[in-house]
Amino acid sequence: MSLDAYIAGLPKAELHLHIEGSLEPELMFELAQRNGVAIPFDSVEAVREAYDFSNLQDFLDIYYAGANVLLTRRDFEDLAFAYFQRAAADTVRHAEIFFDPQTHTDRGVPFGVVVEGLIAGMDRAKAELGVSSGLILSFLRHLSEDEAFATLEAARPYLHHFIGVGLDSSEVGHPPSKFVRVFAAARALGLKLCAHAGEEGPPAYVYEALDLLHIDRMDHGNRSMEDAALVRRLVAEGMTLTVCPLSNLKLCVVKDLKDHPVPEMLRQGLHVTLNSDDPAYFGGYVNANYAELARAVGLTREQVTLLARNSFEGSFLGEAEKAVRIAELEAYART
Repeated sequence: MSLDAYIAGLPKAELHLHIEGSLEPELMFELAQRNGVAIPFDSVEAVREAYDFSNLQDFLDIYYAGANVLLTRRDFEDLAFAYFQRAAADTVRHAEIFFDPQTHTDRGVPFGVVVEGLIAGMDRAKAELGVSSGLILSFLRHLSEDEAFATLEAARPYLHHFIGVGLDSSEVGHPPSKFVRVFAAARALGLKLCAHAGEEGPPAYVYEALDLLHIDRMDHGNRSMEDAALVRRLVAEGMTLTVCPLSNLKLCVVKDLKDHPVPEMLRQGLHVTLNSDDPAYFGGYVNANYAELARAVGLTREQVTLLARNSFEGSFLGEAEKAVRIAELEAYART
């Protein structure tokens, strides 16, 4: 069996997926027409041509513009279910997805409309596709901590739907330390804590996420590799890093996929996972991230299997469910 074929059938979890970033141009056009929303593109091809980013901010500008077509409960359900169909085709057994409520509530879309639509799509995915999932509320770091607190307060009636909170959007200039109090409040509510750090921001942001936010999982973390003591600490603490190769390439975090740090991360013992981040914008869902990285850096079948195992171990599933998923993975690996 070729490595591509092995990856295609490999059971895995996805732990770093922004559901708004799975909005494919075709669905964007469909929702724009359904809701009578004007978008600054006249064709699907024009949208795809716009996906030529030079940095994170260029991407975010078009990302937020695309989100304007999402208005109704049905829109969010359709968005979520479309992602889960692609995830199921990539043998994703479990996904923990981020959503950005402030992107929608700031446009006047009620918080409940967003959550209820996403949960409906997640429920369909479990019933129709056999894919389990969890929902992570992300704060936009370019906005204030007070605004994050207001979002957390608005989330209170829906807390039973969430497994955790996250921190995303423009990293540079918005360190984790900006959100210490709101993360402590989220922890007090029983939520798991994630934060994007060390994508474009320096290793100092990774330290802040660990020491000030007290995160349970690190999103990205690439620039941790610049600090040997930090790498040793991440290894010792068993911190899971949700790395996104094609995103890193598209956003110029790495100049060439062959230069990606995943092989060295694995060599040093980091608990790395592979994920698709914003796949509609970055050119590939999770299997493409596995396969293209494997070709570029020469990953072995054993390394690919380890990455998938890490994805289940690093998830927020209960221990019994993790054991079931890992047993399925191990049985597949023996084939």
